[in-house]
Amino acid sequence: MRVLIATDAWHPQVNGVVRTLTSLARSARSLGVTIDFLSPEGFPSVPLPTDPGLRLALPGRREVALRIEQARPDAIHIATEGPIGHAVRAYCIKNKLPFTTSYTTRFPEYISARLPIPENWSYAVLRRFHSAATVTMVSTPSLMVELAQRNFKNLGMWTRGVDTDVFNPEHAIDLNLPRPIFISVGRIAVEKNLEAFLSLDLPGSKVVIGQGPQEAELRHRFPDAKFLGLMENRILAAHMAAADAFVFPSRTDTFGLVQLEALASGVPIAAFPVAGPRDVVQNNPIGVLNNDLRAACMGALQISREACRAFALTRSWENSAKQFIGHMKQLLIGNARKPRSA
Repeated sequence: MRVLIATDAWHPQVNGVVRTLTSLARSARSLGVTIDFLSPEGFPSVPLPTDPGLRLALPGRREVALRIEQARPDAIHIATEGPIGHAVRAYCIKNKLPFTTSYTTRFPEYISARLPIPENWSYAVLRRFHSAATVTMVSTPSLMVELAQRNFKNLGMWTRGVDTDVFNPEHAIDLNLPRPIFISVGRIAVEKNLEAFLSLDLPGSKVVIGQGPQEAELRHRFPDAKFLGLMENRILAAHMAAADAFVFPSRTDTFGLVQLEALASGVPIAAFPVAGPRDVVQNNPIGVLNNDLRAACMGALQISREACRAFALTRSWENSAKQFIGHMKQLLIGNARKPRSA
């Protein structure tokens, strides 16, 4: 089977969506499924007004149609709700082709954090976008419940995985910092709520890995924190494994892939009890969720690193890919509902 995934998020961006899609393609290949990407590559682009570090592709409908026809996919999946996602959606509806989508980013919350746009307006736009899909894939049970309550239809699970060879406690390096070391990894932007972590009175050291539009402000406000910039793959894994606790202050992430990467590195989680962390930690002895984030950080120091690693070993990308492929097969066997015109 050949699957075409349309995505507005792609390299050189470093985020959970890009890492998920890259890992999916690698694992699907071992299962006999080829995944191609209709990405921003080759399209003109402009910087996002709210986040100049990111660029927004401006695809032409004719070029999108040509790329789809050249790919000759057996099934089409739309991973993001940006210009490329909308163009591919329009092509599929026009040509009566069923397709799937995934809900990976809380755009309503991200937009309202930057602009005076009510969340319910954005949710109405997203509900319309996904309503034409055979399946809208979500990463956690709590997100599925939340979207169902917002009248999203045809929801299906697509969990995430982690590369436990790359993210491994044995790869830890010496950061030469006072312990305990509390680390946070991700885009440095307002929706990630890093201020909640950096403003805590904690012993030892606070480390932030990543980059983003709020970086200069937070560096200035919290000079005692160590900002290490953007890191990827084994360099990121080596730094992550050196920490004593992984702090995930976001209240808006749909999942937070970095949580699994921390656990695979033997590092327990400290987070708020919200969707994402709640779905990962559940009742497992791998982290502490508390509305008092400092209490969560201190409690995480008592968690067994071996328990964290053992949990991550059960979360493979192969199982994630099998779930995804199962949804895509619905487009092939004739049981899928045809997309509604919208």
